[in-house]
Formats: sequence, structure tokens, C-alpha cells
Amino acid sequence: MNVVDSSGWLEYFASGSNSSFFAPPILDVARLVVPSICLQEVFRRTLHLRGERDALQVAAQMQQGHLVPHNGKIALAAARIGYDLKLPLADSIVLATAREHAAMLWTQDADFKGVAGVRYVAKRP
Repeated sequence: MNVVDSSGWLEYFASGSNSSFFAPPILDVARLVVPSICLQEVFRRTLHLRGERDALQVAAQMQQGHLVPHNGKIALAAARIGYDLKLPLADSIVLATAREHAAMLWTQDADFKGVAGVRYVAKRP
């Protein structure tokens, strides 16, 4: 199973320099877990940058994977992860969701560098 964090989705949709890193987990929709907070973050950012039509297309593609709502179990796990690893709220929710589904987390967010269960690639210009 795979989780792609918001930075990875945005990189992929923008055809950025790391988009090929994120393509395999994104295209493997049968094994793709999508935390609802990622859907929210990516939709909002795309809406701001490219408008509603593109944002809705992005949301449709993201929802081809298994969309996981934020729930009590993930909230408590995220609180512990955030506390232990000093991660921001959204990052802790994404990691908790990945761990709940025994999924690899794919990211270019430096907050995750060196964290177990994470495939990290440095953001390139």
C-alpha cells in the first residue's frame, strides 16, 4: 500500500522535477491510500493556483484511490506521532494514516526525512 503526501501530489500534477518519483504510487490506484486531509490540501492549492475546473479534475484523480476519512483512531495516533516526531498537524495525520494502512509514505517534505516507513526525495528546483 502507498500514501502520497500533498507535496507529492502537487509535484506530480505540476509535472515538476520529482514527478517521476511520485508517478508509480499514484498510478497504482489499487494500492493507493489517500488521506482526506491530502485531498483537502491539494484541492485548495489547485483551486488557488489553477481554478475550480482543474481542482475538480485533480480531486477526481485522487479519489480513484482508497479515500480515508479522518477518524478518532487516526486522530489519536496522529497526536502521538506529532508529539514524538515534532511534526506539524497535517503531516502527523498523513503519517498516521499511512501507518494505519501499513502503507509506504512517499514525500518530498523534509519534515519526513529519516522517518521509518517513508520514501523521501529532496525537492529539486
